[in-house]
Amino acid sequence: MTYSYLPILILLFVAAVLGAVFLSLNWILGRHQRNPSKLSPYESGVPLLDENRKRVNVRFYQIAMLFILFDIEAAFLYPWAVIYRSMISWYLFGEMLLFILLLGVGYVYVWKKRAFDWK
Repeated sequence: MTYSYLPILILLFVAAVLGAVFLSLNWILGRHQRNPSKLSPYESGVPLLDENRKRVNVRFYQIAMLFILFDIEAAFLYPWAVIYRSMISWYLFGEMLLFILLLGVGYVYVWKKRAFDWK
């Protein structure tokens, strides 16, 4: 049984050795120049305009999390519809009705807490 894993182990060993050789050759033969443009922060392809960091409103993250939550829950409706179409059952209908009811209760709770208001 260990014989079947031998080629994989050899491949991993060769990859690790080649990686170490290439990194060490780069370190030995490469230039070590540090300039201000190399040391400056660079994020998402856009250089920074300000040096200070600006605070992001927490409501942005709340709305993003709520969107992800409701989007994923709505995605559960599609497989249910496919299963319900082929296998009509009152149990499945009741389970999905309970699921939608809980989703609606959560939506009303978030609405009452004014989490959707962007001010």
